[in-house]
Amino acid sequence: MINIFILEDEILQQSRIDNIIREVIDQKDLKCKTPEIFSSPKQMLDNISEFGSHQLFFLDIEIKGEEQKGLDIAKEIRSRDPNATIVFVTTHTEFMPVTFKYKVAALDFIDKALDEELFKERVCSAIEYTICKVGSNIAQDSFAIETSMARVQVPFNNILYFETSPMIHKVILHTKDERMEFYGSIADVEKADSRLYRCHRSFVVNPDNIIKIDKESKIALFENGESCLISRMKYRGLLEKLNY
Repeated sequence: MINIFILEDEILQQSRIDNIIREVIDQKDLKCKTPEIFSSPKQMLDNISEFGSHQLFFLDIEIKGEEQKGLDIAKEIRSRDPNATIVFVTTHTEFMPVTFKYKVAALDFIDKALDEELFKERVCSAIEYTICKVGSNIAQDSFAIETSMARVQVPFNNILYFETSPMIHKVILHTKDERMEFYGSIADVEKADSRLYRCHRSFVVNPDNIIKIDKESKIALFENGESCLISRMKYRGLLEKLNY
């Protein structure tokens, strides 16, 4: 089920986009949660607790008089969640080429001046694309975990390791090209996929991406230079996982 976020500071536009999304979901019986609407970029970013291809963002570009604020927010979303789908809903279609500089890979620019039928078609297309992307990622070998406060889905072969966060009730996921934090526990992660291995009370690793074990220091090393500790009790089990 996909999550839909709307960032729009004008009440009339908020209502318009929300109503159209709800209408599309009802008419086509799509698997989507009720859209969440925000007028404040900070408030929206603070409420993102999940990551993955099931996240869809409809962003205005001009927020409270700042012409490119939506682009800045898109860049922040993309840095946190590379698999999210981003759509701009704006009167500033002239900013379309600028998104290449921001490297946000927006799916679409929907002009607010479009008539209702065309506007609805473009919104519907974005939702259906996101749903298809989720199905595609599930078909590809992916790791997924859902807790009471978060849902994360990433390609399994990108995972290096998980570690407990300094923030209570949070876990940090390290992949080959990103770092993301979500609500959950190391115990939740350990149970989520049998291919992972709990090598320490604070770490769960993907054995497939360990390139070397420092036997003297009891440390697992990864291709990007990152590493994590291995407890004495878990050391032999990890070697067996690695067929050492």
